[in-house]
Amino acid sequence: MAGSRAWPLAERLRQWGFSWQGLADNRRGEWWLLAQIGLIAAHLLPALPPPAQLGLAWPLALRLLGWSLFGLGLALAARGVFNLGASLTPLPDPLPGAALITSGAYGRCRHPLYQAMLMCSLGMAVALGSLLHLVLLLALAAVLSGKARREEHRLLELHPQYSTYRSATPAIVPGLPGLDWR
Repeated sequence: MAGSRAWPLAERLRQWGFSWQGLADNRRGEWWLLAQIGLIAAHLLPALPPPAQLGLAWPLALRLLGWSLFGLGLALAARGVFNLGASLTPLPDPLPGAALITSGAYGRCRHPLYQAMLMCSLGMAVALGSLLHLVLLLALAAVLSGKARREEHRLLELHPQYSTYRSATPAIVPGLPGLDWR
């Protein structure tokens, strides 16, 4: 029974282009994804240092704001996944023959899933009052910026109209250097 559950996952990974060779040579941007997964998983670590250790009583209002930002990030991610539909892949290289999506969440920014991940990360940092999580947010922003730039090189090759879309639509966070390169 467990084998029958693994098969659909293995098939989906194959459709996305995952391979052992790709993990070895980064042919579809696998290393960007591994860095992203590692940073997201690191968000499960406790607050370091805890605000109390710094002599701070972390306000309830900030904790609630942080968890609200996290929830908003999850909602943004769900919308982005829904809008992307069959074009969804966790790798930065687009799927062969995938449609270019420029409406819905993708009408607001070119990489709404990356924006959603950063919103969740910011939410964790604010909710926990954690310097570690602030560093994780900055590292995740750098990784997602690099991953998005790789993705855009391929999108320009595959979709001639991407250049016009790119010049008119913010990348990840409008107006923020490093996360908007219009």
